[in-house]
Amino acid sequence: MGMGNPLLDISATVGQDVLDKYDVKLDSAILAEEKHQPLYPELMEKYNPDFIAGGATQNAIRVAQWMLKDKKGQTAFMGCVGNDNYGKTLEECATKDGVLVHYMKDADTPTGTCAALIKDGERALVANLAAANNFKPSHLETDKAKEIIEAAKYYYIAGFFLTVSPESLAIVGDHAVANNKVLGINLSAPFIIEFFGDKVKMALEYADFVFSNESEAETYGKVNNLGSDLKEIALKICEGPKKNSKRDRMVVFTQGSKCTLVAHKGTVTEYAVEELAKDKLVDTNGAGDAFVGGFLSQLVQDKSIEDCVKAGHWAAKFIIQTSGTQLDKACDYEG
Repeated sequence: MGMGNPLLDISATVGQDVLDKYDVKLDSAILAEEKHQPLYPELMEKYNPDFIAGGATQNAIRVAQWMLKDKKGQTAFMGCVGNDNYGKTLEECATKDGVLVHYMKDADTPTGTCAALIKDGERALVANLAAANNFKPSHLETDKAKEIIEAAKYYYIAGFFLTVSPESLAIVGDHAVANNKVLGINLSAPFIIEFFGDKVKMALEYADFVFSNESEAETYGKVNNLGSDLKEIALKICEGPKKNSKRDRMVVFTQGSKCTLVAHKGTVTEYAVEELAKDKLVDTNGAGDAFVGGFLSQLVQDKSIEDCVKAGHWAAKFIIQTSGTQLDKACDYEG
C-alpha cells in the first residue's frame, strides 16, 4: 500500500529560457510558489504537454503492480484529489494499471499538478500540491481504508508526504510496527531534508527500508553532520533509532548511472548499473520512483535483495526511455 500526493504531471520539453524565467534548476524537485503559478497555463498554451498520472508514491506503486504482471490487485494507493476531471483522469489511469485506488476527494480544491520540465533528457519538477495537500488522518478511519491497511503487508510512503500529513504516516507506521509489517520511506528531495528535518527524523524511526538518490543522501549527510561519504551516511541511517526492533533497517542509495549502494547490518554492497546510450534517454522524470517500484515488486515476492535491485535498475532504465511514468505496454521483465 502506498500513501502520498497524487499529482497529474504536465510534462513538456522546454528551453533554458523557461527554466531561467521561473528560477528552476534541472535535476531538482520543488514546491510551487506564487512566482511559479503562471508556469502551468504557459505550458498548456505553448508547449503541447503530455498529461501523465504522477506523484512519487503513486508512480512507484503503479510500476510495482505493472511488474507483478499476472498478479492482479496486489497494490493499493491513498491520497487526496479534487472532485474534477484531473482527479478522474488520475483515478482512471491508476485503476487501468491495476492499482486499487482509494482517494480522499476534496470538492473545494483542484487536483494537484506537477510541471515536469524536460531539457536534454534531464528534468525539473515543480509541484503544485493543491488538493494533495489536504489529505487528513480521518480518511484512514473509513471502512475501505481500514480494510486496505489491514490487508497490506508492505507500505511505502515518499518523503513528499511529510509536508502534508505526518500524522497519517505515523498511524500507518504504528500499525506496521504493531504487526511486524514492512514500511519503506523515501527521502524524496533535498528540500524535505533541509526544511522538514524533525518530520524526516520521525518517519525514519518507522522505516525498515530507506530509499534515496545521491543528492538527497549528500544533503542528509550535510544537514546531520555525517560527512560526505555516502557509504558512511547509509550506515549511519541504518544505525538510527528504530521502533520495530524485529527488523534490521536497510538503506538503498541510487546514483543515476553509477552503482547503487545498499547498506545493511554494517555492510555496504555496490550494485553496478547497466549504462544506457545517451541517444536512448528520453527523460529522467520518474526514474527513482520506477526503481522503488521495481524493487518492491520483487521484495513482496520474497526475492533476494540482489534481485530487488536488479528489477529496480530494469524499471528505471525502462522509464527513462519514455516520457514520464507511462506504462503503455505489457511488462516483459524476466526476473
